[in-house]
Amino acid sequence: MDKKQRTYLVTGGAGFIGSNYIHYMFDKYDDEIFIINVDKLTYAGNLANLKDIESRDNYRFVRADIGDREAITAILKEYDVDRVVHFAAESHVDRSIKDPEIFVRTNVLGTATLLNCVKEAWQQEDGSFAEGKKFLHVSTDEVYGTLDEPKEGEEPTYFYETTPYDPHSPYSASKASSDFTVKAYIDTYGFPANITNCSNNYGAYQFPEKLIPLVIHNALSGKELPVYGDGKNVRDWLYVMDHAKGIDMVQEQGKLGETYNIGGHNERQNIQIIKTILATLQELLPDDDPRKANVSEDLITYVTDRLGHDRRYAIAPDKIKKDIGWEPDTCFEDGIRLTVKWYLEHEDWVENVTSGDYQKYYEEMYAGR
Repeated sequence: MDKKQRTYLVTGGAGFIGSNYIHYMFDKYDDEIFIINVDKLTYAGNLANLKDIESRDNYRFVRADIGDREAITAILKEYDVDRVVHFAAESHVDRSIKDPEIFVRTNVLGTATLLNCVKEAWQQEDGSFAEGKKFLHVSTDEVYGTLDEPKEGEEPTYFYETTPYDPHSPYSASKASSDFTVKAYIDTYGFPANITNCSNNYGAYQFPEKLIPLVIHNALSGKELPVYGDGKNVRDWLYVMDHAKGIDMVQEQGKLGETYNIGGHNERQNIQIIKTILATLQELLPDDDPRKANVSEDLITYVTDRLGHDRRYAIAPDKIKKDIGWEPDTCFEDGIRLTVKWYLEHEDWVENVTSGDYQKYYEEMYAGR
């Protein structure tokens, strides 16, 4: 391996955001970097997301749990890791309501184990850390809780890095706990880390339990489009490649120990998102495609609201713009069109995911390696 290459350990790199980040990094840096992708391959991890890069000499995949101290320690002994980008997490709110313990094990205990392994690998005899080592913990705006919708004549409020944490679901509570664990390592040990809190991501390779791919898939199949409550819950949407760019910029330009909010400035009600997707599908589907007749607002079905459902999220990415110069490149109208187009062009990927066949990919491609 070329010693001049900067070595990245990416946890959860087979997931939605992680795989897009890996694509972004290779597109930007090509052979200047070496990436080790560590993923447990739970239901949301899909190695087919990275099929086009798996043969690269500067890429390795290791199937491991971030909570497996022995496995993570072995990786850090084999590779001189310069950067750790920590995506690995259970991330679906509905699943956290059903089984919160899994979220605590992965998001809290797993993060603590990973931090300890990296600290031991990077810390020098005098307690300091070698120059150039950086750890980035990828978190969510959900740790901040909920915002009220502005009343007529009022200025809207936003999440800032100084906003007190107020998580309302087992998922957001577990991410808040992992954030505080990273903060504790920064304050206690001088651990070289940053935290990023992002708004809702969308784009290619997203598992179809999440709103946007779920709506695309169900609409094409003529299935109901379930909408929680009145459908007016507001989320700030961030195109995933803009997020990848932000993470890279924080790693290279961010001040160690700082938290940076990464938001898309694309606030939309859930019902607006659904109607936009339906209109985009109608626009992009050819007239002779029989599925076009399925795509209708008649599919929208209001269901009982989610427990603890936060009303509004909205990030103010002022700090990251001022300190680092990052801002989103993709407006929502362009991003949603790119996303819908990707799903229409990758129906085999969608079929493999929805049928569960994607889980066979690891055994077929990596057995015996």
